Amino acid sequence: MPEQRGWQVDQLSGWWATADYDVAREVLQRGVGALLCLAFLQALGQFRPLLGDRGLLPVRRFTARVRFRDAPSLFHLHYSDRLLVVVGVLGTSGGAALVVGLPQTGPWWVTTVVLLALWAGYLSLVSVGQRFYAFGWETLLCELAFLAAWFGSPAVPVPFLLVLAARWLLFRLELGAGLIKWRGDPAWRDLTAMDYHHESQPMPGPFSWHAHHLPRWWHRTEVVGNHVTQLLVPWLLWLPQPWPSVAGGVVVLTQGWLVLTGNFAWLNWAAIVLGAAMVSDDVWRTLLGGLAPAAGPAPPVPTGYLVAATLVVVLLAVLSVRPALNLLSSHQRMNASFDPLRLVNAYGAFGSVTRRRDEVIVEGTLAERPGPDDWREYGFRGKPGNVHRRPPQVAPYHLRIDWVLWFVPLGAPVPWLPRLCLRLLEADPATLRLLRHDPFDGAPPRWVRMRLFRYRYTTPDERRRTGDWWVRDELETIVDPVDLALLSRPGRS
Repeated sequence: MPEQRGWQVDQLSGWWATADYDVAREVLQRGVGALLCLAFLQALGQFRPLLGDRGLLPVRRFTARVRFRDAPSLFHLHYSDRLLVVVGVLGTSGGAALVVGLPQTGPWWVTTVVLLALWAGYLSLVSVGQRFYAFGWETLLCELAFLAAWFGSPAVPVPFLLVLAARWLLFRLELGAGLIKWRGDPAWRDLTAMDYHHESQPMPGPFSWHAHHLPRWWHRTEVVGNHVTQLLVPWLLWLPQPWPSVAGGVVVLTQGWLVLTGNFAWLNWAAIVLGAAMVSDDVWRTLLGGLAPAAGPAPPVPTGYLVAATLVVVLLAVLSVRPALNLLSSHQRMNASFDPLRLVNAYGAFGSVTRRRDEVIVEGTLAERPGPDDWREYGFRGKPGNVHRRPPQVAPYHLRIDWVLWFVPLGAPVPWLPRLCLRLLEADPATLRLLRHDPFDGAPPRWVRMRLFRYRYTTPDERRRTGDWWVRDELETIVDPVDLALLSRPGRS
């Protein structure tokens, strides 16, 4: 009986496994490892002041009202800031180990266990992260980590079913983004969306000003290129090679332009990793010649790996039904999860285009009775503030407080704003470390307020004359001056 079972495995491996995606496996797993390393590293710096025991949206309050089954997380069992550090350090170390290829040197299950542990750890952060983790790239990283785990190690061949699963992920990522644009804002259909995007996007980068001032015909070309890349190119993924490699290359190139012109955390880099993983070994050898690894004999397929990977693909196929129907729906959901483990998700971005840029400016003063000239502005690391400052390059690092402040003028609920004011009035060191500039050098201000300003890029002539990158005009005060006594009252924080 064992001999017969072994013969069946050998027969199955003839169509089940492929020898043409060894490079793709390395790109996928090491790329995901790098993104996980970065994600856990920034959690070490930002999670506690945002979501810790003294955070703006404390985890303990969340887990007290939300069931584990709806938001599975290690922190449902216990949360402490010390445990968060342990998870962050282990996650950063595990991601770095994948980048250098340490787990991949062992049996297939070692790499799988490491990536599954990282997936569980990051899912634990995302599930309780509330508004500060409510971004599409969070669920994308969870899905990527789980999928990459089952590619095993070089000790086993790459299952072609998993190659198809990776294509399905990239297909949903690109087509979902294309459909949400086409079905959403008419600016995508009349080709005017990029007239606004570079100026109004959540966090512009160093070259966004320059991109905004490119000719109108170029902005039209950008929109047409977006539609081609996201609505047509993804279908090439289902054709024989080299068409999936071509589709992956197009994704890499177009995502590279987005990297140059904005800061979208690791979203673009995750898409680049996926796009590069679509390229077959034959195409890599054609492109790189002798630099690409030579093809070798395929390793045998262990029975346990064959069964485990096949069952995972079946699970992913079942969970794909609702995301697939979402793509077909006229009420398409953007960046939605249909299962609490975030294994197969719906993606999309910029279904509506913001025409104007409004920024929340946070100010404080040491004066007991402040006059107009007594207020000093807090500086944030990424979002626009000082009109003289060129927008910085921060991605793939994710500045969460900067991002969520962009949504405030759009009407997003902000129950954490009073708590942010309270932490600034206390001169809380952890909160101040989220900022680029504290105008009081660690001293607690007497009052804090928030004002709303309309921003626009300077014209090239204005920039030559003033050196400024922005022009701004005050709209209104959205948080009147508050002091520590007012915010420390019961029920205010």
